[in-house]
Amino acid sequence: MTPWNLLDLDRALRVGWAADTASPDDRDTWRPDNPAWGHCDITALIVHDVFGGELMVGEVHVDGARRGYHWWNRLPSGVELDLTREQFRRGEDISAVRVVERPPGPLKYRWAEYLLLRERVRLQLGELPGPL
Repeated sequence: MTPWNLLDLDRALRVGWAADTASPDDRDTWRPDNPAWGHCDITALIVHDVFGGELMVGEVHVDGARRGYHWWNRLPSGVELDLTREQFRRGEDISAVRVVERPPGPLKYRWAEYLLLRERVRLQLGELPGPL
C-alpha cells in the first residue's frame, strides 16, 4: 500500500464530490464552483473511517433562521478538522455544537451517497480503513 496523507485524502474527496453525492436537500443548488456544498455529513464519516476521533455537529443559521446541520471531525489529537467549511458563503453561523455518536451499521439516510463517495475516494487512494 502506498502511503498517503491528509492532503491526498482532501484531494480525493474533492474529486469525488458531485451533485449525485450531495445531500438531497442541497442537490438542486449544488454547483461545481462550490463542490463541498451538501457533503459535510458523508465527508466527516469518511474522515472518521480513516482517522477516528469524534463526529461534531452544529446547527447552521442564516439571518437567525436555522437552515440545517453541519458535520465535521475532531481528531484523536483534539484538532478539529472541517474539510467542507468553505461551502458557507452567505454568512452562515454555526451554533449549538455537540459531539455525536456514529450510527452503527448502514446509515439510515445517505447510505448510497456515502458508499459512492467512499468508492470514488478508494479509486483515488486505494483501500480505506474503517466501517462500511
